[in-house]
Amino acid sequence: MKNKYLLIALLCSVFALNAQEQTQTTNERTSEVKLNGLYLVVGAFEGSYEYLLNEESGLGISVFLPIDDEVNEDVNYYVSPYYRFYFGNKFAAGFFLEGFGMLNSINETTYFYNGDIDPLIEKNRVTDFALGIGLGGKWITKRGLLGEINFGVGRNLFNSSEFEDNEFIGKLGITIGYRF
Repeated sequence: MKNKYLLIALLCSVFALNAQEQTQTTNERTSEVKLNGLYLVVGAFEGSYEYLLNEESGLGISVFLPIDDEVNEDVNYYVSPYYRFYFGNKFAAGFFLEGFGMLNSINETTYFYNGDIDPLIEKNRVTDFALGIGLGGKWITKRGLLGEINFGVGRNLFNSSEFEDNEFIGKLGITIGYRF
């Protein structure tokens, strides 16, 4: 009789330990905020938020805004949602592949020469949407600080035939952030 109670108690403790182990592994931090340090040096702000779906994928969004007037002459803004698939051993870290969309707005400048010394300048604000792919790497510490390097290229879908300089877009980042 005592053996039956001992066996039941042992089985209950094994199931309880297994349940605790599963809740600890699913209790990973799943949100990240990031700042692109490379663009800050150039004169622009790019901030990102990423929600980690599981140990090998995440969804995020990046917002680019120019700070410096020289950058503002060319690019007005972009908003870029993305999906990443991670190949590392850590939770959502290591080498990744990325698919992204990008709503972007640039200033297109056209010069007309009519024989005068000063050309006529026409400026157009062009808004377009692009689809692209990228790759990169993410490293994270035990305390949640992270570093990231990424590169991506895409193609505008709507106004690229009208303005040839606006056909392809790029993303580049040396990013620091925090996972919480």
